[in-house]
Amino acid sequence: MTGSADWLWYLIGFLLVIGPLIFIHELGHYFVARAFGVKAEVFSIGFGREIGGWTDRRGTRWKLCWLPIGGYVRFAGDMSPASEPTKEWLSLPPEERARTFQAKPLWQRFLIVLAGPMTNIAFAVLVLSGFVLAYGAPRTPPVVDMVKPGSAAEAAGIQRGDRILSVAGTEVHVFEDIAPLVILHPNEPLLVRFERGGQPQELTITPRPTTEEDKFGNQFRKGMLGIGPGERPEFAPVPVLQVVPTAIGQTWRIITLSLEGVGQILTGKRSLQELGGPLKIAKFSGEQTSQGPISYISFVALISINLGFINLLPIPLLDGGHLLFYMIEGIRRKPMRPEAQEWAFRTGLAALLALMVFVTLNDLASFGLWSKLGGLIG
Repeated sequence: MTGSADWLWYLIGFLLVIGPLIFIHELGHYFVARAFGVKAEVFSIGFGREIGGWTDRRGTRWKLCWLPIGGYVRFAGDMSPASEPTKEWLSLPPEERARTFQAKPLWQRFLIVLAGPMTNIAFAVLVLSGFVLAYGAPRTPPVVDMVKPGSAAEAAGIQRGDRILSVAGTEVHVFEDIAPLVILHPNEPLLVRFERGGQPQELTITPRPTTEEDKFGNQFRKGMLGIGPGERPEFAPVPVLQVVPTAIGQTWRIITLSLEGVGQILTGKRSLQELGGPLKIAKFSGEQTSQGPISYISFVALISINLGFINLLPIPLLDGGHLLFYMIEGIRRKPMRPEAQEWAFRTGLAALLALMVFVTLNDLASFGLWSKLGGLIG
């Protein structure tokens, strides 16, 4: 596929990935709110004009809108960005007011907001549990079988047969544990502990930056030690009672990688150019969807984890921003002043819009748009 056919497939893939995840996210808010007796007025997938929908017996309007790149659930009583009681809310009959979001105690409002991102993370754990149950978990011994000539490992003195014990202070149990500890640290010295001939030793190794390209032409910059295991990775069945804990561990590793990546961008260790936005997500979605159901499901789980993680960041307008205000309210025993919350939400909106513009420009640059326009102008 080329040209417009590619972009059509990217759009389809994007909708197949983002649509279900937004639905799952909002369902988390919805079900916890319903458990606490809060009435949901609207459950929307997408923004803008309604394409179709229905109203259930609880009075909730379920609808699909023409711009399906987001969604929301609106609860009765949650009528301002700061969840500030309005005159309309104060004038409601007591029994109706009791079913509003604003009427609920702080801990219930906190759990309702927390439920969205945690449902995304729980969904990913469920998917990964299915993979662990079906295919087992990596069990490749962390023993070096190959040292790439000219690599950082060879330069540091790593030899075939060395058993890696830890990287940068983090224990290594299987060979597959090594890469996540290295890829985000090109040109950064890392302390590697290993065992050679039964004797513990340690070396400082600086992973060398390398750029890899996948079959779709996407390039990824990462650090590499230049070591490998045997010819084939080993997978072993996991006892049923260990399936979910194993999936939780895999999910946590993905979250810690995301946290580390964000931290490196904020501290200047990684370029802002590496940030991707909706266009790049659409491209990856289409590519992974085209690879079949396993690739699609794996990618959905990865995006679900990141969607949950991003929404937990303490940024106003995101769920994490609301949770931050609720924590402050719990400490102060009273909410922040409405003016302060309103200012914070306006600032958060401006920051998110600026970030969206920036990552979209980044995406367009990665697609070569600016160079093509420069060629046309020149």
